[in-house]
Order: sequence, then C-alpha cells, then structure tokens
Amino acid sequence: MRVPPQELLGLTVALLERHGVPPHHAQLQSDLLIEAELRGLPSHGLQRLPRLLSRIRQGLADAKAGGAMEWERSFLSVDGQRGLGPVVMMAAIGEMSSVASRNGMAAGGIRNANHIGMLAYYVEAIAASGFIGIVLSTSEALVHPYGGTQAMLGTNPIAIGIPTDREPFVLDLATSLVSMGKIHNHALRGEAVPDGWAVDAAGRPTTDAEAAKAGAIAPFGDAKGYGLGLAVELLVAALAGSAFAPEVRGTLDDTHAANKGDVILMIDPSAGAGNGGALAAYLDRIRDSRPLDPARPVAVPGDGARARRAAAMAAGIELPDALYDDLKAMEAA
Repeated sequence: MRVPPQELLGLTVALLERHGVPPHHAQLQSDLLIEAELRGLPSHGLQRLPRLLSRIRQGLADAKAGGAMEWERSFLSVDGQRGLGPVVMMAAIGEMSSVASRNGMAAGGIRNANHIGMLAYYVEAIAASGFIGIVLSTSEALVHPYGGTQAMLGTNPIAIGIPTDREPFVLDLATSLVSMGKIHNHALRGEAVPDGWAVDAAGRPTTDAEAAKAGAIAPFGDAKGYGLGLAVELLVAALAGSAFAPEVRGTLDDTHAANKGDVILMIDPSAGAGNGGALAAYLDRIRDSRPLDPARPVAVPGDGARARRAAAMAAGIELPDALYDDLKAMEAA
C-alpha cells in the first residue's frame, strides 16, 4: 500500500512522543526513518520503529539523552548515554562545526548511542553546511570474512558527502554485500534473498531470509570488501572505544544496551582548493558519458535516491500492509 509521507511522519512523531520522547528528538528520529523510506531504503525505515519503541519502554534507549561530549584537541569524544542515534549524531555534528570551521577539520567518535540509521542523512546534512562529511559505523557480527563462514564483522557502512555548487555528492554503502536490515525486510515480506547474499548458521549458502538472519552475510567485492570492512571495524574501535563486532549488541534486538560505535570526520574544503563548481561540472561529464544501455543514462551516487524520493513524495511511500496495520494499532492502543 502507498501512504502519504506526511501521514507517516505525523504517526511516527506521535508514537515517539507517547513514549516520552521530547518533541525535537521525536522529530529528528521520525525524519530519519521517513527519509529512509522515501529514498527506497525500507531496511532502515519504519520496520525499525516497533523495536525502538520497545527499547525505550525497557530503558535501553534514553529518550531525553543528548550525549556527553569532551574535546581532546580536534577530536570530540562522545558518550551517547543510550540516547537516540540521530539525536546524538546531530548534536555531535553541531558541536564539531565550529572547530572544523576554525581548524579546517574535526573528528569525533561516538559510543553507547542507539542505531543511527541511514548514514547518508548525516553526510548530506554536513555537506549542506559546506563541509565534507565522512561517517563510519559498526554493528553486531553479521558478515563473514572472505574465505570464512562465521560472522565476525559488522556490516560497517561508510558514507561520504561532498558539497558542490549544486546538490552534494552522497555515497552511502555497507561493506557487506547488503545490510542485515535488507535481509530482515525480505523476511518481513516473505521473500527469498538472492543467491550469494548469505550463508545459514551452519555456513551453507542459503536463499531463505530467516536462515540468513541466523547466519552471515557475504562481504561485497570478496577480499576487497572484507578488507575495507575490517579497516572500518578497527578505525571505529580505535577512535570511539566501542566493542568489536562479536561483542556488539543492541542494534537488532530489544534486549541489550547498544555498544557499537560511530565516527564522524568533517573537513572544510575552503581550507584546501574548494573547487565546488569544478566538482559539479565533472559529475555532469560522468552523467553525460556513453552508457552501456542507451535507455539508461549513467548516474552518479545519490541520483537514484533523489529520483526515488521525488517519486515517493508524489505517489506516497510503499509500505507493507502488515507494518502499516501494526503502526496504526499502536496509535489506537
């Protein structure tokens, strides 16, 4: 079914506020979830809301916490204090902006915050304020090493936002072949996952979404994706002081406090060459380059998300009937 975005935004804000979330925090968390739906990333959208509400009820997520922050030179260390992920992230970004303006760059590490969701949301906000943004995050052990079958790494996404004279360049990707949220989304819809995505708990290749949830996801690009994911794991542990993937809990359950980590890097491009006009022109040259299929022009990262967002704003967000019914039942309870 298709639902108007504003209806879903209002519903999400209302459910969060009913659980004691302050209005500004509820708006931030809701905006993040709805943006994921608009951009065609339901794995990071409203399917996560029931679990988040359960975490708030159990005290695993503190609806009012904004994080405790401490500077060491140009590095901001943040204890998320079990706060909502987007609330802690946006507070850290705001705190880092003045230092990045003054020094040309700033970095931050966050631990003990709840799931921050779609990383593109943050690097796009950073780029909109004129900075280059890089965000790294970790998760539970969900990905097997190249050549292995046991989950030892998180999906460990990386996002990069670069301002140009027009819309920013935004890249957001997991270092796994897919996110675990996408596996959960297939399970929610009763759909098989494509061959090659995952192995089951015994290490056997599987297309059963439920079996994949109990197994491990493949790294993207074989050894290259594995190496990149491992680098993210080590960087976040070194800078945020968070747990390693096998000990991480709290992003996919409602029984443990979240102990994964996140890292933010902000760079003022005016401290270097800047060159926003040339960047936009170069991206257009790539779009105008010869396509493999004349009916499908070459795109750059971020183009697809913008197109999906525009379509969903016009036609509504596609939501599984069961999820919509669950949310409406919560509203009526």
